Amino acid sequence: MTERRSLLVTGASRGIGAEVARLAAAAGYGVAVNYVSNADAANALVAEISGNGGEAFAVRGDVGEEADVLSVFRAVDERFGKLDALVNNAGVVDAKSRVDEMSAARFTRMMRVNVIGSMLCAREAVRRMSTRHGGRGGVIVNISSVAATLGSPGEYVDYAASKGAIDSFTVGLAREVAEEGIRVNAVRPGIVDTEIHASGGQPDRIAAMRGFVPMKREGKAREIANAVLWLLSDESSYTTGSLLTVSGGR
Repeated sequence: MTERRSLLVTGASRGIGAEVARLAAAAGYGVAVNYVSNADAANALVAEISGNGGEAFAVRGDVGEEADVLSVFRAVDERFGKLDALVNNAGVVDAKSRVDEMSAARFTRMMRVNVIGSMLCAREAVRRMSTRHGGRGGVIVNISSVAATLGSPGEYVDYAASKGAIDSFTVGLAREVAEEGIRVNAVRPGIVDTEIHASGGQPDRIAAMRGFVPMKREGKAREIANAVLWLLSDESSYTTGSLLTVSGGR
């Protein structure tokens, strides 16, 4: 019997993260479903995966807090005994605003969760996966955004900047650990039908943005998750340091 590989997905209670967890479990991964506040959604996802014959468990933790990150990874160690893959999906957006109207608190939250959170999780993953530390290799996939290349002027330049940082971090970390058995890549979604738009105060944003997409439609979370699963799989074994844009041509 093939040994089940283990995967941690941050921010996995909804949207893209939840779809990644579903697909990964169906592909045979044991999945740690990280969440920060919506325990009901995380537990429902775990029950769904288990009901379909997969293995998953929910683990609470704010990726922007180092103590929480350490706690999440300890839970993964205890449950799986190893870590084969990490998907850095957790992230936040804020209300539409110009930079000259943004507060320092907003800047700090954006970078703490979207950038520092991903870096902390990647650090802990490398400590477990790297052959330099006695590991057997692994895969990290960061969720960036096409906003990193567009800048999102008049909406959320701070969010776009945080994703630009993720792009740079992906390339640098990939080159740093390439000889240690770890592949690091990022997926850059465009407009996707998830709850993140409403959480940023723009529930109608998808409809407003369709016309700017060459394909004239929004993406589905499953379409982004499929790209993530390819990067996690052995089919992408010669791919590292890549930024895969899945944006309908935008």
